Amino acid sequence: MSGFPTYEDLQRRTGRRRGTAWGVYGEDDQLGSLNHLTDERVRNAARLVRLGRRFNLNLSLTEFDPPLISHRGSLRHEVFGLNEFHRDDRLDNFFPQASTQIDSLRHFANPDVGFYNGITAERVVAGTADLGIQNAAEAGIAGRGVLLDVARFRAAAGRAINQQLNEQISVDDLEATAQWAGVALEPGDILLIRFGWVNHYVRMGHPYEGKSCGLEQSEATAAWLWDHRISLVAADNIALEAWPADHSALAPMLAEADGRLARSTHTGMLHRILIPLLGIHIGELWDLDELAEFCAETGRYDVFVTAEPLNIPGGVGSPANAIAIA
Repeated sequence: MSGFPTYEDLQRRTGRRRGTAWGVYGEDDQLGSLNHLTDERVRNAARLVRLGRRFNLNLSLTEFDPPLISHRGSLRHEVFGLNEFHRDDRLDNFFPQASTQIDSLRHFANPDVGFYNGITAERVVAGTADLGIQNAAEAGIAGRGVLLDVARFRAAAGRAINQQLNEQISVDDLEATAQWAGVALEPGDILLIRFGWVNHYVRMGHPYEGKSCGLEQSEATAAWLWDHRISLVAADNIALEAWPADHSALAPMLAEADGRLARSTHTGMLHRILIPLLGIHIGELWDLDELAEFCAETGRYDVFVTAEPLNIPGGVGSPANAIAIA
């Protein structure tokens, strides 16, 4: 994309489009950052398959019971048969974002300007397809995956992440991790960030107390992701960004400042910039531990990654169905 705008360029736009990527990929665009996954980049990424080693990046659908977020209930799986030689099954109370997931661009609107690319709230309801996860499913997600193992880097540097805190991981730590791993980001990369949350809470079984480290809630983080032209950014924690967002450095929304919108747990979230303003696709609760072990053993931090969300018209999110191939 010759002349692709920088994050700073977006801030110089005027009116309702100030700070947004609306129209950058086209006035009717529904893919956002996934536009970076060009045919050429996918072909080049496929050359990373050298060993044929496959790594499952998904936790089970039933991993969290009770659910991490209370309004996302626990899955009920029923197996039944028409006779003793036949089996079918059914899922009830299925919340597509309750485990390893990808968010669609209808997951969050920005309180001041709305949903991605100017889609009105009236078009983001059940029965409509605007900004739904089916767009990612139909396009297909495949490309060069780069693992930034922040947890391992920080431990090696003598600054292990305290998993009991909602520490904000800065761009400086991301850059330092990439340098430590000897890997450089390229446009279109699927960025995988390992904070160590899955290892701590799922593998080691520590009780979750409502906090998770994650990306720093700042303009610097948004600019870094945008300017690197990341196609999808996924992490092994609850919200990609630090949770809760009570140490956010982001300026408050005007709607909250003037009282039109009550402050909530969403106040200060990076989601409000990445998804509706920039169209960046987000993945959460990805299982990156086995891949991280391979990367540490081989010194290789780039692999071929695919993900195939469920083809749900108008879906807000989906299990990631992601795999890395080395």
